[in-house]
This record gives sequence, structure tokens and C-alpha cells, in this order.
Amino acid sequence: MRRSPLLTYDRGTLILHPPPKGKAWIDFATWDDRVEKFRIPAHQYRSLIETLEENQIHFIDDAKEFTTLNLETNLHLTPYPHQQEALEAWKKAQRKGVVVLPTAAGKTYLAQMAIACTPRTTLILVPTLDLMHQWYAEIEKAFPKMEIGLLGGGSHDSSPILIATYHSAAIHAKFLGNQYALQIFDECHHLPTDFFKVIAEESIAPYRLGLTATPERGDGSHKKLDTLIGKVIYHKTPQDLSKIALCEYEIIPIKVTLTPQERKQYQQAIKTRNDFLKQSHIYLSSLEGWQKFVIASAKSPEGRRAMIAHREAKEIASGTNGKLKILTELISEHYPDKMLIFTNDNATVYRISQQFLIPAITHQTPVKERHQILSKYREGDYKIIVASHVLNEGVDVPDAKIAVILSGTGSTREYIQRLGRILRKANQQEKLAKLYEVVAENTSEEKTSHRRQGKMQVQKPTKVVPLSYSTTKNNSNFKAAEKKRAIRIKLTTTH
Repeated sequence: MRRSPLLTYDRGTLILHPPPKGKAWIDFATWDDRVEKFRIPAHQYRSLIETLEENQIHFIDDAKEFTTLNLETNLHLTPYPHQQEALEAWKKAQRKGVVVLPTAAGKTYLAQMAIACTPRTTLILVPTLDLMHQWYAEIEKAFPKMEIGLLGGGSHDSSPILIATYHSAAIHAKFLGNQYALQIFDECHHLPTDFFKVIAEESIAPYRLGLTATPERGDGSHKKLDTLIGKVIYHKTPQDLSKIALCEYEIIPIKVTLTPQERKQYQQAIKTRNDFLKQSHIYLSSLEGWQKFVIASAKSPEGRRAMIAHREAKEIASGTNGKLKILTELISEHYPDKMLIFTNDNATVYRISQQFLIPAITHQTPVKERHQILSKYREGDYKIIVASHVLNEGVDVPDAKIAVILSGTGSTREYIQRLGRILRKANQQEKLAKLYEVVAENTSEEKTSHRRQGKMQVQKPTKVVPLSYSTTKNNSNFKAAEKKRAIRIKLTTTH
């Protein structure tokens, strides 16, 4: 008597043996000579099961080890309309897909709603240890009687609801792959990399939810999310949620001019770089062009000089003294409102920290010190923090009203993340948040800003106020700012 086909999970893949009759399932399978059996990619588990059942093929499912959960929820908040809409869109898409919502729009609460209506063993993926602990605190409050575990940072739990970093989950993907029915990917734009994508590929989870503010990646690999998680099934921008779930905001671009000496040094550096690029037939208008430049710069003394010149030009534009004069005036104008200052490099962070006596956070800041700074900022002892990339993502930044971007990358994601840091409503009260983007005029910074704004046409702000300041000593704005240098004394009282 012929045995029923047995479906088993084997180190990140599925094995179906003996082969079922008919051909409906064959497109999923690949013959493996090593074991003389058919193998099927784990992430196709749900489609395979549906196909077998539709064709009335009897089989034994020994692959899944996930279970249902008896959840008692503590979701006492009334969802915003966009959260309820996103949940319904996810259900309609058979509980698979990516939800795109801006920072501070309540993605964590949406995930809790998804878990509550899909009570199965759940794996939550996050990019950083900070986020792992933040999610742990929120999930523990939402499901107080459920065992919550951690994977990463020295923890290696096995729990019905497990919160893991992408890095740790990728290492253990083959052992996690059949344990969880629901996968929730926070900041899911991290997933489509060669190292992390195995978390989804080697999982049989039939239900998947991706959360991000900006799914697009510069290398184009975000298209893989359609297969790894599902298509984008709901999308809202900061403008869509302004005055509803997020506060009203303004984006205020400010241009500063380089000093004559800075301009001369900048033009010399750009000429050195461009002469090499022209000679090498390299164009920096694409990621491929930049990669070619990096490779070429390592092959000859001329290439190395060109790369050094490129970096020198960026340092001149991002670190011009004119930007610090603008910063002086902005601090004077908005103090004591809470402010976040962003730069693209640590050197400028420390320079600002020393000059203005402002707490600094970079990737070099010890975790304990970083938490102390953020706690004092939350409590109001500190009014201003300066940081590089570390506050873009993965850190729970307390409510702020003002953000100043002195330098950054051309990434739309980074820009939206920094904007999102000031969009959270403070104690449900109305506020007008302001983001100042300070750009060196007639430099590559200005071109990068225009290019990014072009990509963000769908992200139209509530109000754009263009300002242009000269950085000469005769400017009345800066005479006024110099009179307000006593602000430094005010800032020292917070330390």
C-alpha cells in the first residue's frame, strides 16, 4: 500500500516524500540527488499546502511546529484610522505584506494588533539591540501573561513570542524556520541583504508583516520584499497623517555661502576629483558609478588623490563655519524648545558638542551613557542633543520640536527618519514641528538636496519656507546671534 506523502522541514528547506501523484506540486520542487528526494524552498510552504489541498492530494504535514496561542491582550488604546485601515488591508492580503508608515505613526501598536488577531507563535525581527529591548517592553505590556523571549545581545530564549535582532535570527534561521507562524519585520528594508534574507527564505511562516517608513533601497533589492514578505499593501506619508496622528510640521531649507578661502579649497578639490573621473570615464550619478570610483581609487596614486579630494570637498561643505553661525542663531531663537541636531560625521558632532556644551551621541558613545543622555533629555534636564547617524533608527528618541540637519547623505530614508523624530505629538497636544536643513550653496550638498527632494515629491511638507543667509560678519542676523552667545551659559546649567 502506497504511503501518504510526508512533508518535513530540513535545515531551511522542505522535503516531500514519497512524491505525490499528479503534477500540480512539481513546480515547487527540485530533485536532490544527495538524499534522492524532492526539496522545496521553505518560504513556499503556504503556497505548496494550498496547492496540495486544492488538488485533493492527501499528505502528512510534519513540517510545522508552530502553535496557536491563548492570548490575553492589554490593548487599551483606540487605534487611529490609519492603523485600523492598515490592519484590514493586511488581513485582506491574507496576512502577508508590507505596511509603509512614517516614524511615530504607531507601527509597534499596529504589530500588537496583528498579533492579537493572529494568535500564533510569533517571531519579531528588529535591526538593533536598542529596538529589541524597546519591543520587549511594549509586547510585554500588551500581552502580560504570555512568555516573551529575546534572541541577541547574549540572550538565547525559546518562547512563543520571540524578539530577535536580524543578525542573530539569520545565524539561527535554520532552527527558527518552522517554529513561528507569524513573522513581523520591523524596519523591513534591512531584510533584502544576502545575510539577512535567509530569515524569510528559510522560514515556513504563513503569515508575514513588514513595517517601514521607506522600503526603497539604493541597490534596488527592495523588490525582493515582494517574495520575502509580500507586496506593499498600505502606504501613508507624513503629510497624510499631519494633524491626525502626527503633528503639523514645516521644512525650512537654509543656504549658507562658503567663505572665499573655503570656496577656493572646495573648487580645487572638486577639480582634482572631476579630472580623474573624466579621464576614467566614471559618472557619479548612480550607485554603480560610485562603486567604480571606489575600485578605481585603489588602483593608482591619481585615484587615491581623487578620493582624498572628494572627501576633502565634502568636509569643507559639511563643516563650513557658516553652518555653525546658523546653528547659533537657531539655538538662540528656539531655546528652550527641545532640539535635535544631526550631522553626517562624528568630528562635527564633537566639534558642536564642545563649542556649544551640548551632549553628543555617536556610535562610539557607550550604551549606558547614551541611555543616561536620552533619559535626561526626556526629563527636560537636557534641551538639545547632537548626533550623527545613530539616532536615525533603532533608538527611542523622546519628543522633540525642532530638528536641524547640518549634513547628511543623499538617502531619502535618512531624511524621512530624521523628520520623523519630531513628528510625534507631545502628550497628545498640538505642536508645530520645524525641520531646518542647512546646505552649503553651490556645492554637491545643494545638488544632493535637490535630487532627494525630487524623489520625495509624494512627501510634500505642510509648509516649505526657503531662507538664505550670508555668512559674512556684516550680516545683521549674525550680529544679533553673537549678542545671544550667553545661551551657552544657559546650556551649561543642564549638565
